[in-house]
Amino acid sequence: MPKRIAIFGGSFNPPGNHHAAIAARLAQEFDEVRVIPCGPRPDKPTTDSVPAVYRAALADIVFGGLAGVTVDLSDFEQDTFTRNYELQTRFAPLGEVWHVVGADLLVGGARGESLIQRTWKHGAELWQQAHFAVLKRPGYQLNDGDLPPHVQIIELLVEGSSTEIRDALSRGVPVGNLVPPRAQAYMARYGLYRAPVPGNWARGTLEGAQFFLQADTAIPKVRDLCSAVDGKHVAMQDAEFISVIGGDGAMLRSIREHWRARLPFFGINAGHLGFLLNAPEQVQAHSFPPSDVIFRQMPMLFLEFEDEDGQRHSAHGFNDAWLERATSQSAWLEITVNNVPRIPKLVCDGALVATAAGSTAYARSMGAAPLLADTPAWLLVGSNVLQPAHWRSALLSPDTTVEIRNIDPLHRPVQAYVDGLSRGRVVALHARMSRAAAAELVFCASHDMAEKIAAIQFGA
Repeated sequence: MPKRIAIFGGSFNPPGNHHAAIAARLAQEFDEVRVIPCGPRPDKPTTDSVPAVYRAALADIVFGGLAGVTVDLSDFEQDTFTRNYELQTRFAPLGEVWHVVGADLLVGGARGESLIQRTWKHGAELWQQAHFAVLKRPGYQLNDGDLPPHVQIIELLVEGSSTEIRDALSRGVPVGNLVPPRAQAYMARYGLYRAPVPGNWARGTLEGAQFFLQADTAIPKVRDLCSAVDGKHVAMQDAEFISVIGGDGAMLRSIREHWRARLPFFGINAGHLGFLLNAPEQVQAHSFPPSDVIFRQMPMLFLEFEDEDGQRHSAHGFNDAWLERATSQSAWLEITVNNVPRIPKLVCDGALVATAAGSTAYARSMGAAPLLADTPAWLLVGSNVLQPAHWRSALLSPDTTVEIRNIDPLHRPVQAYVDGLSRGRVVALHARMSRAAAAELVFCASHDMAEKIAAIQFGA
């Protein structure tokens, strides 16, 4: 018997308790539930009212912990709205696809006048051939004659709507009865659905919050720092934030493993510079977890690699991604920015793209000036550039796309890395700032990132 897959699409702008209840109910009926928040919709301008990266975080927060439920962020990442017939084609090889719809979409089906038949692309065809999981909705009476041929009725009446949540937030009315606590805290932190432009940092507190501890206690300094927080940590599923003890590498590993949990990361530095972490003396000067902190939502990179077989593989990076020569031969790379060839032939050891947060790492060792973490820009940097003479780096706006392509992959192969992790040999890297991926880092209010940047630039 084929696996039954429920496709639960919607704006989820924002998702609420009622959406979570529907997803949980669907998981009882189907083998897998795919929650798919949509990208920009011409018929729903409100889908663009909040940037996609915040909506993606909210979707992960609300649905991420539900058994049998997977959140698909592809519409956000590709800045598109995938129609149901395209979803049918995408998921059909995986099993029997069921489209989750409200009863209101079926009204008039007997006359061929339902919203599905009239407004969906290939709606009449889907009506006859596809499977529909129908949610009863308050105020809509289901007429058996209006039902499509392949249907399953889901008995669940839940109150609530995204419109109600947005209206309450815009008026400053508490929404604790409409959304999960973590979602409410996240929206309050960044002023979502209240301020015209959401913030990317906020002052707050971790006092009394439970945390998951991630640390390599085989390292003596890490083990010593763990004693300051020992006995207070909990399992991942119960955590309100993640505490990382180690160096920047440990923080990068934690972000790579856990960013989809959408929990804030609080780091304690047991390494060298520790740009992404808090200094031990700052943490130990107060009780833990600290009561006065700054939350920073920091963007990640969306990366696509073309391998030597012509296949594309995607990844996300927090700090940086780069191509470097795989042999003794210099790399010959073509640099294209926003579909415009900018450097036809870059002769170098390699080329790198880095976020502002990652500008203090490998990009700095290549000679690029580090950026403040909240700088609305990212970097393209060359390593040991021979040609064109004197070119070293470029500052990129957040909406820029970059392609780095190997001109001579046969004789001058290159290999790829993301946050220091090898991706093997590739022929091209496509990069941009992600529309869905971000990580929240938390710093003691006394932590001065600008001072660390100054120390780097002036050699202090």
